[in-house]
Amino acid sequence: MPKCVQCGCQWVVKNGHIHNGRQRYLCPACQRQFVLNPTHKTIDPQTKETIDKLLREKISLRGIVRVCAVSLSWLLNYVNQKYNSTPKEVNVKKTQRLTVECDEM
Repeated sequence: MPKCVQCGCQWVVKNGHIHNGRQRYLCPACQRQFVLNPTHKTIDPQTKETIDKLLREKISLRGIVRVCAVSLSWLLNYVNQKYNSTPKEVNVKKTQRLTVECDEM
């Protein structure tokens, strides 16, 4: 039997299967569920910076998926998180009077 990936406990129990049929385990000590040798890849901060730059350049989402090798569902969730974290109102404070000059032709 495998050890718990979080606390190292050796007394883990089988806890069903994930969507692709791989065995899932449960640690009774810390209640952590895990799969041996997961295939889930985390996106590094450098790739996220590249994605942010490509989004500012108005590159299509499918183009970003191809270039950065991320899934479309992950990218859509990432864009939605970015949108929800941005402020919806912009507060502009008037500090001085604005003067505009134009030359005649």
